Amino acid sequence: MQVTALRVYPVKSFGGLEVDAADVEPQGLAGDRRWCVVDEAGTVVTARECHGLLRLTAEVVDEDTIRVTDRADGASILVDTPLGLPPVPVSVSRMPFAAPADADVGDWLTERVGRRLRLVWQEDPSSRPVSGAHGGHPGDVVSLADTGPLLLASETSMDRLNAWVAEGADVPDPADLDPEDLSDTSAAPTLEPLDILRFRPNVVVDGDEPFAEDGWPTVRIGDVDFRTTELCDRCVMTTIDPVTLAGGKEPIRTLARHRRWDGRTWFGTRLLPLTTGTLHVGDAVVPGR
Repeated sequence: MQVTALRVYPVKSFGGLEVDAADVEPQGLAGDRRWCVVDEAGTVVTARECHGLLRLTAEVVDEDTIRVTDRADGASILVDTPLGLPPVPVSVSRMPFAAPADADVGDWLTERVGRRLRLVWQEDPSSRPVSGAHGGHPGDVVSLADTGPLLLASETSMDRLNAWVAEGADVPDPADLDPEDLSDTSAAPTLEPLDILRFRPNVVVDGDEPFAEDGWPTVRIGDVDFRTTELCDRCVMTTIDPVTLAGGKEPIRTLARHRRWDGRTWFGTRLLPLTTGTLHVGDAVVPGR
């Protein structure tokens, strides 16, 4: 097996950037999810409820600056790392404060998305522990990602999922399908294969048997060792096309039929670095035993 793609998401819930190589730090890939969006009360806002965030992308310009771009028209704004600014209260789990970007950045986001928002930064990437409920051990840390430092997804698993989607296009929805897990409950059946980017992976591998990654306790990618902290439960965000922003029922509709347990649907695995180094597209992927 080998790595076929690497992606970083400098701002949580924005579109990602494909890279050829990425440095691995204890909290995840360098530059990944150190920023997030909050509302005026400091509550984290994600693309689950604000789909327009997926239209925005962010790229690292240098160690002190990112550039946020709106794919709709190419407009962009430079955002400086807010070093030394007083932190503000935020609702990020296990991180009660974050450093705010300049006010003009919030104004720009508000104009683009249509709701009052501000951008905040995780100043200390070692400050947020991984919850024990999500596989964390003492000393494990995470960026502003939901529960784990990296997400791995397999192309063979995606191929199997797309086959299930095609096979079940004319089958009635599962009876226990939660409407809150769908971005468009009236959407017609999906006819085209889904893109793995819906799952927002950091590392894509070509894969072994479908869903074999579920059983990997550890995995070595290139020269870097990782531990699997948990499988990844999936939400409404995966039902939003990351390019067109169109809503739908898939892949939750099909996962609910084939990959549902404990009341949730599952795809991909969360990884925690045991060592540091650099990942490259083409790196060998060797599961632990």
